[in-house]
Amino acid sequence: MADRRWWDAGVMEPKVSIITLGCPDVAALRRFYVEGLGWTPVMEVPGEVCFIQVGGGVALALWRAEALAEDSGAPVGEPGSSAVALAHNVDSGDEVVDVLARAEAAGATVLKPAGPIFFGGIQGYFADPAGFRWEVAWNPGWFVAPDGSVSLAGPPE
Repeated sequence: MADRRWWDAGVMEPKVSIITLGCPDVAALRRFYVEGLGWTPVMEVPGEVCFIQVGGGVALALWRAEALAEDSGAPVGEPGSSAVALAHNVDSGDEVVDVLARAEAAGATVLKPAGPIFFGGIQGYFADPAGFRWEVAWNPGWFVAPDGSVSLAGPPE
């Protein structure tokens, strides 16, 4: 097989946009990161989800474990399952479909097919062969820079 690079058509670009921690108590984990460590939330819905911009354009999302399980279509916290989701943000809804198809062809299990989501974008989930879940999403309100970093506040001015 020829050496393929991420910029070749049909190859999932190697980047992580968001690390989601499915947690039993969002408020308690928020207190740890925000009040304890001094990190600054950039967007949140109290008790539901808290986004914190972390180094290199990656966001940390603190989200209710039940919501992560429901959203991804796979249980959280059972033996062999993880309360962590990695996110790969892309530039269009069509790209969400393409990345999910590529992942499935490579041996992933599609947990949730691409489809519209409450924030106005397109999203789907797959589990890699070891069971780690990945969200693939296009969010029209977020900016993905050419280097792959994601800004929850939009493009730099």
